[in-house]
Amino acid sequence: MYVKGFKVFLQLEKGLSENTVTAYLHDVNLLFSFLQTIKNSLSIKDVRSDDLRDFLEYINDMGLGAYSQSRVISGIKSFFSFLILEKIIDADPSALLDSPKLGKKLPDVLSVNEMRMLIQSVDLSEPLGERNKAILETLYACGLRVSELTSLKLSDLHFNEGIIFVTGKGNKQRIIPIGESARKQLQTYIQLIRIHTVPHRDAENIVFLNQRGGRLSRQMIFLIIKRQVGKAGIHKVVSPHTFRHSFATHLIRNGADLRAVQELLGHVSISTTEIYTHLNDTDLRNTILKFHPLNNKNDTK
Repeated sequence: MYVKGFKVFLQLEKGLSENTVTAYLHDVNLLFSFLQTIKNSLSIKDVRSDDLRDFLEYINDMGLGAYSQSRVISGIKSFFSFLILEKIIDADPSALLDSPKLGKKLPDVLSVNEMRMLIQSVDLSEPLGERNKAILETLYACGLRVSELTSLKLSDLHFNEGIIFVTGKGNKQRIIPIGESARKQLQTYIQLIRIHTVPHRDAENIVFLNQRGGRLSRQMIFLIIKRQVGKAGIHKVVSPHTFRHSFATHLIRNGADLRAVQELLGHVSISTTEIYTHLNDTDLRNTILKFHPLNNKNDTK
């Protein structure tokens, strides 16, 4: 049961390739086999850090190389992150395992034009069109995490002041300005569409509802985005986090202060936000390579 749910998590929320999904599932099944045969059928809910260290010794004795071991650790960490998200376990026993040192990958982003294409691809004549466009606009305008979007409350919206309150990691609240386009789309959805949906008792104050009046799940947000990416003809793997990355990257490209972006994203450490300056450095490098006369092969003067 857990493995099937993990597979859906990897495909929809992580947007991983089929080869990577297959590899991660293999790693998890390897762990289950170890728990069954070496740990006397130890339940995944009872696994502790020491058990996982024994597991690492086990795969080392199997003759797995350093790269393969790093991938296994990555797969196991993803699996326990999934179990935490699904509230199957309370604490992550893999937290103290050494993370694989395979280099830091810069996040994918959409261009401003691609973002416009994606938002404009929503068919507003469809029953859920206004809601779905409001979701996309809010993600991009405010740089929200998917969990922050699905838990956004009507009482968090302060349109007269042009701000929204967002509750992030560690239950910390931050204030984010909301642009005119996103504000108008949110108001349209709330006043014309959401008002006709009878919310569940635990969702009366929640902004984005499904057709039955319940909270939208993380998986549903991923599916909405995946559908619109196909409609827009964008050939990239796009997730809610892509909107967050694009939000931060576009701000910094246009001269926003790094500390301000840190506050907007709700990052505890400025070093987490600095990755977006590296994205900007890449843009600058590409510009120099393309336009500097000493790099222009066609410049014969």
